[in-house]
Amino acid sequence: MKRFYKEAAAVPCEGGHGITLDGSTVRTPARALLAVPNAAMADAIVAEWAAQGEDIDPASMPMTGMANAAIDQIAPDTAAFAATISVYGESDMLCYRADGPDTLVTRQSEQWQPLLDWATQHYAVKFAVTQGILHTAQPPETLARLNAATAIHCPFTLAALSKLVPISGSLVIGLATVEQAFPITQLWQAAELDELWQAEQWGDDDEALARRAKRHEEFTLAAEFAGLTR
Repeated sequence: MKRFYKEAAAVPCEGGHGITLDGSTVRTPARALLAVPNAAMADAIVAEWAAQGEDIDPASMPMTGMANAAIDQIAPDTAAFAATISVYGESDMLCYRADGPDTLVTRQSEQWQPLLDWATQHYAVKFAVTQGILHTAQPPETLARLNAATAIHCPFTLAALSKLVPISGSLVIGLATVEQAFPITQLWQAAELDELWQAEQWGDDDEALARRAKRHEEFTLAAEFAGLTR
């Protein structure tokens, strides 16, 4: 689509803050009002629209995309959407440890265990941690509490979680990110630990580097969007 407007702006509206293009209200793909909860998020979305060139590139507007998803896809049934995220707690990456070599075992313990310890205390749950990749069931009470901990978040935070959790392979990492429980660099380091280990052992190629860079960018943007919901 060609750019058809000169100015993007944030304006107060029912439900929070809306976005206008040359005074016309922006709507979501489902034709709902694009209304976000606070001025900071609205300003971030306005910045994306203002940065467009002659052609509008939706791929360069992640904040707008996550806000659209929150309104169109998540808000109609928040509990059901939260359940699609919390299911990752059944096989959280942090619970599956290597049985060797010792350096990898140590690295996983150092980087992953503090996150599990935080979740254990924060959500009053217990995790079953195993070595290897065979599925190990988590206690039903743990899964129920993690689902509840996910479901309490607003649609906009859930939109961020729907990116953070699949990218990292960990519900705990996703929840720790939106709760701002650890520095984002520490959380990303934990998320990419196994892939970095493999790269150290066998080397990297341009495709792998590009893939990791893309995942890092998406993770960081989703974390930033989650921060705007607080």
